[in-house]
Amino acid sequence: MAGQDIENLIKIIAKLPSLGTRSARRIVLQLIKKKETIMRPLMETMQNVADNIKTCEICGNFDTVSPCMICSSEKREEGIICVVQDVADLWAMERAGFYRGKYHVLGGVLSALDGVAPEDLNIELLFVRLAKENVTEIILALPATIDGQITSHYLISKLKDYNVKISTLAKGIPMGAELDYMDEGTIQLALDSRREI
Repeated sequence: MAGQDIENLIKIIAKLPSLGTRSARRIVLQLIKKKETIMRPLMETMQNVADNIKTCEICGNFDTVSPCMICSSEKREEGIICVVQDVADLWAMERAGFYRGKYHVLGGVLSALDGVAPEDLNIELLFVRLAKENVTEIILALPATIDGQITSHYLISKLKDYNVKISTLAKGIPMGAELDYMDEGTIQLALDSRREI
């Protein structure tokens, strides 16, 4: 049996998505065995991220600077904003490497069941951006779930007042799927096959 500090570390790691107690024990054991080469650099890096992480004031991405590197980049295509549910979806789109526009992170989707209303999401800032930036297209890259579709319909109804093209990712992404779990090819196909609403 491990000491209390080690057990506490196992409990914390087991709280991470897709990990249980057994996986957490294996991870902790590896960290202990490689204390100098893995554990200490990991601790320093985690402390550095914890001390310096910021939420981008423009899009809602996580970075160590605000505005984030994507919003600040002159290499990104101006005028196109891809609206995503969460930062994990933004990272999935970036990992695919095909999209060159900018993003807007909602921080969730509308859900009557969970009590998530429009004011609980980062929706108002999207309309502030539409007023300030020269936006020509909004891509709704929300989950193909009931709540994702409800959120898309809500945004479409609000965006109709703006002179902007509205498109969604093609339905090549299966119903009920999350962007973070899609492979790069599926994301590229869905992005390339998007259609105007």
